[in-house]
Amino acid sequence: MDIFFEIITTLAAQFQKPTLAFLMGGMLIAAMGSKLEVPEPVYKFVVLLLLLKVGLGAGISVRSADAMSLVVPAICAALLGVVIVVFGGKILAMWRGVSNADAMATAGLFGAVSASTLAAGMAMLDSEGIYYEGFIGALYPFMDVAALVTAIFLARMSAERRAAGTVQSDGTATMSTGGSGFGLGGGFDGQLAKGIIVDTIKSPAISALLLGIGIGLLARPEAVYESFYEPLFRGLLSILMLVMGMEAWARLSELKKVAHAYLIYGLTAPLLHGLLGFGMGLVAHHVTGFSAGGVVLLSIMAASSSDISGPPTMRAALPDANPSAYIGSSTGLGTPVAILSIPLFITLAELVIGF
Repeated sequence: MDIFFEIITTLAAQFQKPTLAFLMGGMLIAAMGSKLEVPEPVYKFVVLLLLLKVGLGAGISVRSADAMSLVVPAICAALLGVVIVVFGGKILAMWRGVSNADAMATAGLFGAVSASTLAAGMAMLDSEGIYYEGFIGALYPFMDVAALVTAIFLARMSAERRAAGTVQSDGTATMSTGGSGFGLGGGFDGQLAKGIIVDTIKSPAISALLLGIGIGLLARPEAVYESFYEPLFRGLLSILMLVMGMEAWARLSELKKVAHAYLIYGLTAPLLHGLLGFGMGLVAHHVTGFSAGGVVLLSIMAASSSDISGPPTMRAALPDANPSAYIGSSTGLGTPVAILSIPLFITLAELVIGF
């Protein structure tokens, strides 16, 4: 009974947070037939500022970390982001009626990181007096960027191959996943892949994110970051979520036949991803002496799904993807499950490694 009450309380708290509250508000006014709209130039400016802020924060945190201690955990974090997206997108795309764009956008958010969930994990470890490395916060951009870039690349690769009619279904020349067009096999076009990689990096969303990371790493933008980007961030994010809420309502009918796919994925993926993160954390532990607390936090990062950097990136890079699918399943379902799973990863670390 206590667990049930805790789940309800966590879900209620999640819906009160700006990310979901403004998303639901946008859906509500759209359902009421409101004519409210945010001009496209304003929307694009908001997205630019959000992504620059996320990139700057990531670059500053990486620059401040101990480079030598960071290398192996950072590689593990990046690999986690890529693996979660590749397999998550493949699994979702297998469901009849789930578009490849929706599958990859959803997997991209689940592969990226929720800073609020990571902060909750840190607070819980602090309350228990469990040690973890000071550079943990610098790990999230490695997983975050790897997941988002991979999701966008694979979605565009699939779209290009379908458009060019190069996806085969005979199971010999190319690996196939039914009608999704997802997968890379013998028919993989290296030149096409190279072109899409370049196009992905040059896209407005990823360009802004990478620019912010580069400036945060190589310059000293703390003053403008703290005085301009940080104070504006939550307000700008609320505008973005309002827009995406209105768009989500307009496309809600698309989910009627496949809602169960996102429900199952949203409830199970955080636990599976967290266990995968725990395994990668153990690798870092045996190779570099990565602490048990660090293993727990890497698990929490893998279990979490992005509620800040992911939505604007996917909205800008994959406009065909349905926000009600990827935000609803990640922030609405995945985040509460990830938060509730934190004690599980602490217990596992105590049993396997010890504090």
